[in-house]
Amino acid sequence: MAHSADLDLFRQRVAEALPSANIPTLLLLLYRFTGKEYWLNPPFVPVKSGWGDNDSGGLADELQTKVRSAALAAIISWRRGAQVAKQDLSAEELIRMLTVSEAEPIPPEYADMMLHKLRRYSGAIPNPVSLPEGFRVLIIGAGMSGVAAAIRLSQLGISYIQIEKQDSTGGVWHSHHYPGCGVDTPGHLYSYTFASGDWSKFFPLQKEIDDYFKRVARDFGIESSIRYGTECLVTRYDEESLTWHSLLRLPNGTEETLVTNVVLSAVGGFTTPKWPNVSGLRDFDGPVVHTSEWDPEVALDGKRVAVIGNGASAMQVVPAIADRVGALTIFQRSRQWAAPFPKFQKPVPEPVQFFFREVPHYEWLYRLRLSWIFDSEVHEALQKDPAWPHPDRSVNAVNDGDRETYTRYIEGQLAGRPDLVAKVIPSYPPFGKRMLLDNGWYRTLLKPHVTLVDEAAARAEGRSIHAISGETHGADVVIVASGYDTTRYLLPVQVIGRNSRTVREVWNDDDCQAYLGTVVAGFPNFFMLYGPNTALGHRGSFIFTIESQIDYVLSVLRQMGENKLVEVECRQDVYERYNRKIQQMHQQMIWSHAGMSTFFRNDRGRIVTNSPWRLVDYWKLLKEADLGDYRTVPQVVPD
Repeated sequence: MAHSADLDLFRQRVAEALPSANIPTLLLLLYRFTGKEYWLNPPFVPVKSGWGDNDSGGLADELQTKVRSAALAAIISWRRGAQVAKQDLSAEELIRMLTVSEAEPIPPEYADMMLHKLRRYSGAIPNPVSLPEGFRVLIIGAGMSGVAAAIRLSQLGISYIQIEKQDSTGGVWHSHHYPGCGVDTPGHLYSYTFASGDWSKFFPLQKEIDDYFKRVARDFGIESSIRYGTECLVTRYDEESLTWHSLLRLPNGTEETLVTNVVLSAVGGFTTPKWPNVSGLRDFDGPVVHTSEWDPEVALDGKRVAVIGNGASAMQVVPAIADRVGALTIFQRSRQWAAPFPKFQKPVPEPVQFFFREVPHYEWLYRLRLSWIFDSEVHEALQKDPAWPHPDRSVNAVNDGDRETYTRYIEGQLAGRPDLVAKVIPSYPPFGKRMLLDNGWYRTLLKPHVTLVDEAAARAEGRSIHAISGETHGADVVIVASGYDTTRYLLPVQVIGRNSRTVREVWNDDDCQAYLGTVVAGFPNFFMLYGPNTALGHRGSFIFTIESQIDYVLSVLRQMGENKLVEVECRQDVYERYNRKIQQMHQQMIWSHAGMSTFFRNDRGRIVTNSPWRLVDYWKLLKEADLGDYRTVPQVVPD
């Protein structure tokens, strides 16, 4: 029970936070704390709004005041020691709660996944895994995926060695420093289920995200065991010993061979910069910097700056530097859809940060709401309707409505500039490429010193960049924002499996495939996180996808221990059948729409990055591994 003085201070801080708290989440909190149906019925039922948190729920001011007053009383009662009335929610209760809170029907099949998330938010840990003495896992990488993997293996008692080629955790969030670099997923969703973020902004920037991964690694006790400055050059499966032999380059430049039973790749997909086909670019008479290799020493103030690209990184860096440079020229090879971004750079008020920390039930319910809004809500709108009469502009009626909404938004942002409107509105359907968020991009295009060139850069010469048409623009600095080589998975490491075949040979370089995005036939005891066909092209928290993959790997390892197995290898027929299904599903989705280029597809036209699954369906596939999908070898027990 809280002391009186502490309780008075707590009451004051919560009262300061409630005016900025999310009303639909407070309604869920009230129902959970009090058990009263009253809070899920009219007049407190929220009204659906656009894409976002719907902070007011559309309720009248007097109703919002009543909700906040009741929430304060319920929270203080809980702080004094009152039991949570609905501590253990049934599947039906949770679906009803979310259906009311989101102001739209939530399919019942989401219940198990949502309950799973709630358990993880509250700190639930799976049962320990028992493996033979000396059994070890090599984790390659300590970015977002690697940190989560190490924490889970540590919690379950599995011995591992983790290497990271950088000098810290964080992956791309540690290596990337370009101006404006940040996440386009809400911070409270871009967090591990087992570790809240305590974010200062609703959409945090690079430094805060990098610090988050460092803090989580430190808090969970894995940071000190990571071998930094250590790179895996080659990992080779030895068929005689049934172990992986990994050649490591150490910080001092020497090499070491490490032998482990399992290799878990967490190398990520944004590791290899992709450079545009612009002749003479490397000989440009001035600084040329790729956003992934940002050099803060490059002078921008007052300079003529050319930006090659208009994708996600360009949409972040351009508004961030526009007011510093003398002239800014943007070369767009293809047009992009960008949606409103109402909470861009908006801080989480300090009292609300306190509220998230001190009332974890509120944070859990808030994150659960976000997970529906951002993870799966849009999936149905990405399916092709074969009877839809306008396939040139959209794939179904809902997608056509999205097109109208985003078109009106762009026209509003560029009011009075029909020339710019004509340059930026894409001909392909929304979500056909990665959907971007407008963090000031359109407002920046209106600035008098900013020029949008509606064609690709073709040639660099002296201090000029020439477009395909021959149009020439002077520049002192070139910023390359052309993305990454995302279709060649596992590119940073040479992986050699059964019969000495490399993964590049098996995949014919960029025709990458994996069962469940996690395992590859011919590569026993090898797992990867963020493998082919796992990216969420329909928005969402990729962290939860990674955690689901980790759960799957742990399920395999648990069954290896229980069944005394020394080798598991995905069956070829399972591998091929799954990947045929993946491509069949994609043919019914927007990403196979004709008439657009996208990094989702490889040179053969196969979609290799995006997942066609609803998140709930993918989670169910990964929930428990079926050893029937594997060829297994039992441990030999001496007579």
